[in-house]
Amino acid sequence: MIDADDLLSLVKNYNPKTNEALIRGAYDYAKKMHEGQTRHSGEPYFTHPVAVAAILTEQRLDDATIATALLHDTIEDTKGTYAEVAEKFGRDVAELVDGVTKLTNLELSSRETKQAENFRKLFMAMSKDLRVILVKLADRLHNMRTIRHMPPEKQAKKAHETMDIYAPLAGRMGMQWMREELEDLAFRVLNPEARASIIRRFITLQKETGDVIPKITEDIETVLEKHGVKADVFGRAKKPFSIWRKMQEKQLAFSRLSDIYGFRVITETEDDCYRVLGAIHQRWRAVPTRFKDYISQPKSNGYRSIHTTVSGRDGKRVEVQIRTRQMHEVAEAGVAAHWSYRDGVRAQNPFAVDPAKWLESLTERFENAEDHDEFLEHVKLEMYSDQVFCFTPKGDVVKLPKGATPIDFAYSIHTRIGHSCVGAKVDGLRVPLWTRLKNGQSVEIITAEGQTPQATWLDIVATGRAKAAIRRNLREVDRERYIKLGRELARVAFEQINKRATEKALTTAAKMLNLKEADEVLARIGSAELSARQVVSTLYPELVNDDIGGEIEERRAVIGLPPGAETRRAQCCQPVPGERIVGITYPGKGPIVHAIDCEALADFDDTPERWIDLHWTEGRHAPTHNVTLDVTLSHQKGTLGRICTLIGEQNANISDLHFIDRKPDFYRILVDVEVRDAEHLHAVMMAVEADSDVANMARVRDLDRRP
Repeated sequence: MIDADDLLSLVKNYNPKTNEALIRGAYDYAKKMHEGQTRHSGEPYFTHPVAVAAILTEQRLDDATIATALLHDTIEDTKGTYAEVAEKFGRDVAELVDGVTKLTNLELSSRETKQAENFRKLFMAMSKDLRVILVKLADRLHNMRTIRHMPPEKQAKKAHETMDIYAPLAGRMGMQWMREELEDLAFRVLNPEARASIIRRFITLQKETGDVIPKITEDIETVLEKHGVKADVFGRAKKPFSIWRKMQEKQLAFSRLSDIYGFRVITETEDDCYRVLGAIHQRWRAVPTRFKDYISQPKSNGYRSIHTTVSGRDGKRVEVQIRTRQMHEVAEAGVAAHWSYRDGVRAQNPFAVDPAKWLESLTERFENAEDHDEFLEHVKLEMYSDQVFCFTPKGDVVKLPKGATPIDFAYSIHTRIGHSCVGAKVDGLRVPLWTRLKNGQSVEIITAEGQTPQATWLDIVATGRAKAAIRRNLREVDRERYIKLGRELARVAFEQINKRATEKALTTAAKMLNLKEADEVLARIGSAELSARQVVSTLYPELVNDDIGGEIEERRAVIGLPPGAETRRAQCCQPVPGERIVGITYPGKGPIVHAIDCEALADFDDTPERWIDLHWTEGRHAPTHNVTLDVTLSHQKGTLGRICTLIGEQNANISDLHFIDRKPDFYRILVDVEVRDAEHLHAVMMAVEADSDVANMARVRDLDRRP
């Protein structure tokens, strides 16, 4: 464990004028408060807050943040109180510790409505002082580094939460190194076989070709020396998760990946950055589609760098990032660079972003969210998306997430322009509205009076702002139809528990769900944004049956059926527990269960009386739910047997297998797999997709199988 003197040495390396009494006092107080407590590993618990503080010294953060790291668990896990911390260490530190405590108590991976509420609280905490999030990210990083000592089920939960929330948040804040490490640590828990496979392939590649990083580094240094540019060159192999994600996105086997190595060139001046770029492009052939200039168009978190990919030694693609030292400091620390110290004074980095302005730019996109679901969607879109920069005809810059379309562009200018959009010109040429915009393009929106948003636009747009505006408009247009359908679904759901969907009951539900009125509840039910069961559970939680312990019998798997009725799963969508479902009744037969997003449901829009709001029984289901997977495999000896083994290792049974295409180099099969629920299905698909000989895999949704 790091002692107080060693920790102070780490701080003094960048801040010789540190408040030694504050940090030593926080160290001693926290050590005393945690005395007798141990971690899952058996180590004294105090090793954790000290490690968190050490991580924050790597970002050269201020004394208050280091003290907060030492104290961050005292209010929650010890006899320490807010008042005592404030008295001993000041109100600033006490507020930070209290903020971290509140974040720790948020269940960010819980059900979506609760998750959205907690995301709002998370952003409120960030708005008060962003250092709260910096401590929490360092806390999560150390917990993930030591996660092997936790029970397996807790490891999985923490890893999912890290992958879904904390890693993207670190990336959005500009701390790319932390994002990459958090993702890879979570990947080690969630898919250890895939990660081990990538590492094995790296080792094999190094045996075959040697360590190419020193060779390529020397090549770049030689070129720069020839052009008289002073710069430092650093190379590294990309993280296993980064490689695995690229394999999934591009549907490539490891052997076909090229740019698995990354290099950074750190220069003294901005002019040198462009001289380096010219020198590298003169020496090696550039890949045209892999160039981004974040110096002329910085990211909102202050990130500046030139990215280019070239065909280097032996034709292998190599990614090169070029930036100055000050740009590199911001690239490493992100928004945290605002608090960085150097030689005892706050670092004056011209590229560091004011956290308040950064947060304002992030949250302004959420202000139009009407409810928790929309807010959650906005947050996830913003945190997971990279940005592209496009121009209006007047030359104004519009920032959009990667994958944005002209419709997103129109709504980013004004809701009225988005609603009336009928076409677009990109760089002067007319393009379809579903065109994905690229960096640097000029976009002109064509509008027409009388035009209104189309439902199909929801599948085209990529921004939360556009989705929310389109949904609001469609909701107003279809409101009466949705209310009528919602009333029928609510009636059936209430009758299942011998209650009536009265106006008073629905009004009470509206208040509890933070909606304006009863009609809004019905409209949400009718548009499938809210299930009738959720409304019933909100009002009468004690009357909703939950199965606890043991496997749920197949005949009791679905809740909401009429008395004595038996049900069948629709083969067109093959819903599984964990997915939202609805029932369609047939005269003389039991209802057929469809996934709520099944396209076959469009056939029943005009017969709302046939719809039944259904819900999977909560608990552990039997592995009897058949799902068809479409898998394309390399035609290699033993591949099919290995895939079947992978499925079996996930405790899933193969009930049928059918070859639908055979070629000399690949074959395509339909595999029927029996799973427990959506999570079990996801685990099976992840295990199969990770195999290097699987070229493509998808879940089959076939309308030709509709009942």
